[in-house]
Amino acid sequence: MDPLVSIIIPHWNGIDVLSECLNSLKKTAYPNFEIIVVDNASTDGSGNWIKDNHPQIKLTENDQNYGYAGGCNRGVPQADGDLVVFLNNDTVQDKDWLQNLVSFINSHPDCAAVQPKILNYYERNRFDYAGGSGGHMDVLCYPFARGRIFLEQEIDSGQYDDDHRCFWASGTAIMVRKDCFMEAGQFDENFFAHMEEIDLCWKLQLMGYKVFVHPEAVVYHKNAVSLPITSLKKFMLNHRNSLLMLLTNYKLLTTLYILPLRYALEWVAIFYALSKFDFRHVFGIIKAHIWILLHLHIIFSRRRKIKQKRVLSDREMMDAFYKGSIVLDYYIARKKTYGDISFKPSA
Repeated sequence: MDPLVSIIIPHWNGIDVLSECLNSLKKTAYPNFEIIVVDNASTDGSGNWIKDNHPQIKLTENDQNYGYAGGCNRGVPQADGDLVVFLNNDTVQDKDWLQNLVSFINSHPDCAAVQPKILNYYERNRFDYAGGSGGHMDVLCYPFARGRIFLEQEIDSGQYDDDHRCFWASGTAIMVRKDCFMEAGQFDENFFAHMEEIDLCWKLQLMGYKVFVHPEAVVYHKNAVSLPITSLKKFMLNHRNSLLMLLTNYKLLTTLYILPLRYALEWVAIFYALSKFDFRHVFGIIKAHIWILLHLHIIFSRRRKIKQKRVLSDREMMDAFYKGSIVLDYYIARKKTYGDISFKPSA
């Protein structure tokens, strides 16, 4: 029997974007799924549009915009399936995407989360910015993916079509076992948006689970519909959330060892942005650090909670990280593709 899958779509404005996503889901070949849309207090009448045009969809209407993390979390109580997919509203999907993900996770009992291959909606032979064919992380907490390092998005020629253990599965389209998701403490709503799925996957691995990409499943993503890549808020969230993970997900001695190296690169990023007159990036970094200083209580609280859930040590986790610096590799060594770096994570 095909298990019920609950597809949770966090949404904030953009009826046309959501409509295309829902129409694409109608073509999904997998027979047993439900759709839950979590409306983050849209101002364009999205809630009424869903009620009028898609009455079969479960709709949760929030009183404010809780971001991706909070929106997804508020959708889970409505989910009847043991498998949950968190799906961006600016995606379309191949018809077999869901069947492929279900088959994979069912045949891998140690897998807590899995993502499809994510390609660019507008250039469908190119990897998308948000996750490519499986996400990774260097020890300084800079993320990258097979098919995408920083702004370099590779052409998909089948080079990353193997099932692959990754560090993080993209929140653009991530299937998670609901019991594992709840055990990990759901998405941390302090993140609001960006990297909350990396944090979740890190916690899942600390608990002894594994994360994979199954490229036979394919989703196409428009990217940056909600928040432009060059916006100040996006710069702030990316730097802040990366630092938040570094300060809380490592053990204390590892954090103290790595933190000076990371802060050195933060200063390099500031001076580089200044040289490009990219003041939004500069202010984004500064705002990120101010937030960290003003929210030390959140850092201490997160450290306590993660310590309670941790099964693996940092040493046991280290094979999952890229031990070099993806920043230095990209900007100094000019390694622009995943194939350029020598990295084979543990199986």
